[in-house]
Parts: sequence; C-alpha cells; structure tokens
Amino acid sequence: QVQLVESGGGSVQAGGSLRLSCAPSAYIYSTYCMGWFRQAPGKERERVAGIYTGGGSTYYADSVKGRFTISQDNAKGTLYLQMNSLKPEDTAMYYCAAGIDSLDCSGGYPLPLGDNVMTYWGSGTLVTISS
Repeated sequence: QVQLVESGGGSVQAGGSLRLSCAPSAYIYSTYCMGWFRQAPGKERERVAGIYTGGGSTYYADSVKGRFTISQDNAKGTLYLQMNSLKPEDTAMYYCAAGIDSLDCSGGYPLPLGDNVMTYWGSGTLVTISS
C-alpha cells in the first residue's frame, strides 16, 4: 500500500517561512491531482492548496493566497508547499494527498477516500506558529 510521507513541519515565529515536502513511499506511476490540507485542533480539515499534476493548474484557499505556493517535482513524484508570512492561525497538522485519475479529484484537490475514490494520504506534519 503506497503512503505519502510529509516532512518539513516545525515551530516558527509569525512572519517566518517553512517548506513542506510530500513524497510517496513507493513509486506511483501517475497522479491526476495532488493537494495540501490542514486541520487545526477542534476544527474540520480544510483545503489549503491543490494542483492538477498534468497541466500544472493550481488552486489556493483564500486564507493562504499570496503567501503559500504549491509546486511539484514530476520526476520524483514529490509535492511541495512553500509557506511564507506565516500567521498563528496557520497552526495545524498539514496533510498531503494524491488522486490517481479524474474521478479522484475535484476543483484541483484529491477527494476523501470513499466508494469509487482511490486517493492516497499522508499521516501529517505539524506546523506551529507563535505570535
């Protein structure tokens, strides 16, 4: 079973930067979309940034536009999230996910696992921003 492994989380002060990485534990022949999600304590998981891996179209939550950048290394199958101008409200567990074909993706983001949906998810990396 392929898993995604996130790295790069940590604790920084407000205004700082972090770069998250997401790599598969085994080779994935191709993906249709990949994305970053986050979940803060007591809150629901939310979309952060997504990308259609073939064409490169990117999508961002309004709360991170202009501060976060999603990118990919197709040769390595690796996904990145560059986070600048971090705020305390960015504190959360960050997860990456991948959708294999069009049925696994919506609006540039992988869908949650479910009937007829095959997406891969990581176990998360913690980002803590202090004021």
